[in-house]
Amino acid sequence: MAARPLIIDCDPGVDDAIALLLALASPQEFDLLGITTVAGNVPLALTQANARRICHLAQRTDVPVYAGCPRPLLRPLTTAEDIHGSTGLQGAVLPSPTLPLQAQPAVPWLIERLTTAAAPITLATLGPLTNLAVALIQCPDIAQGIEQVVMMGGSLGSGNVTPAAEFNIYVDPHAAKVVVEAGLPLTMIGLDVTHQVVTTAARLAALEKLGTPVGQAAAGMLRYYGQLDCDRHGLEAPPLHDPCVIAYLLRPDLFTGRPMGLAIETEGTLCLGRTVANAFPTALAPANALVMETVNAEGIYALLTERLGKL
Repeated sequence: MAARPLIIDCDPGVDDAIALLLALASPQEFDLLGITTVAGNVPLALTQANARRICHLAQRTDVPVYAGCPRPLLRPLTTAEDIHGSTGLQGAVLPSPTLPLQAQPAVPWLIERLTTAAAPITLATLGPLTNLAVALIQCPDIAQGIEQVVMMGGSLGSGNVTPAAEFNIYVDPHAAKVVVEAGLPLTMIGLDVTHQVVTTAARLAALEKLGTPVGQAAAGMLRYYGQLDCDRHGLEAPPLHDPCVIAYLLRPDLFTGRPMGLAIETEGTLCLGRTVANAFPTALAPANALVMETVNAEGIYALLTERLGKL
């Protein structure tokens, strides 16, 4: 089978970094056209540099990196250094990237790439949806070049930044609303799934045993990452969010889900950024997203360890 044309939009961030490594280690499955970065877990200056550091670590300097929006559409930026550390990649000491940042900003590149695509492109969105929303607002025709959007974001239950909202949606709920209402083939992988995928001591040890710079960096980042979330949510071990998107594209059989009607709360205060999912869509309120509900966590970590061992 031909490799799937893929663009990753992200805000690295430790879990974004692990997701990027998983994608970069899968060249037979993915034709990775580019990585676009957005402000989110840390500010844009760090997310774009971190994406380039990860490409350098994976020895994939053939993949271009573009810097996108430095802030949400309407709200001030909320970041998550308490989860990812001040650099965004706490736990790994990575050199300054040799891969240059592309001169063209992310949004015009997305518009250009998606409107001229020879074949529809899959978008994996791992952070706030600002870049994609702005591209859709400026050029709605990009929808014709999109095969599907698989996003890490949202929750069917409690949030992780407020009781109601998951971080990626909360940071830019207005962008999320634009994307969800754009009529795109959309798959949501939210906290209900990612909180099942936790980095136990045994899973962390398997990455360390790879004995490679990639394995050591991944283990170092994951050893630091997510302890606060683990304590907050009573999880056995820290959850691994963004790699689930890449794992889904590689192994959809590891997930189960169903079509739902998805909406984003942008008007409230207590529930700002909440993903409101109707699990029982009707003709009057049809489904607009495939929402994942369960995952084979052992399968995810086996895939991650196997692929990172190739870098």
